Amino acid sequence: MHDAPSSNTITTAPSYDPAALVDEYLRILMIPDPDTARRFVAPTLRIRFTGCRLMHDPSECAQFNAGRYQWVKKQFEGTEVVAGATIDYAVVYNRGTLYGVWPDGEPFEGNRYVDRYVLVNGLITQMDVWNDSAERMLIRAGLATH
Repeated sequence: MHDAPSSNTITTAPSYDPAALVDEYLRILMIPDPDTARRFVAPTLRIRFTGCRLMHDPSECAQFNAGRYQWVKKQFEGTEVVAGATIDYAVVYNRGTLYGVWPDGEPFEGNRYVDRYVLVNGLITQMDVWNDSAERMLIRAGLATH
């Protein structure tokens, strides 16, 4: 017979939390620190940004953002792990809003985004990114209405 663990028992085995992994990856990526962000991704990483722009390395995200914004950050509103996730395979969604400064110096906020991640064996293998930046750029250029 085994005694039940006491409330003082400390578990030393790390727990796998796909949502926390994605949140930390995004936090580092938005610094931007692509070198550190690489620790979270598989060598086979496939990134698809808005407009279906294909990338394979976190540094390409930083390069893309540098051409679109003076600077940009993400305000997380939620990170959800799809039911059935395991340490071998998980799908995670992170959503929120972007805020920052456009290339002309005008600040912005409230720009919705949603990212989808596929994790295999604890590493990000796929990242899909959608946001409202293109719509906002069309409105700013007078090519669309609110």
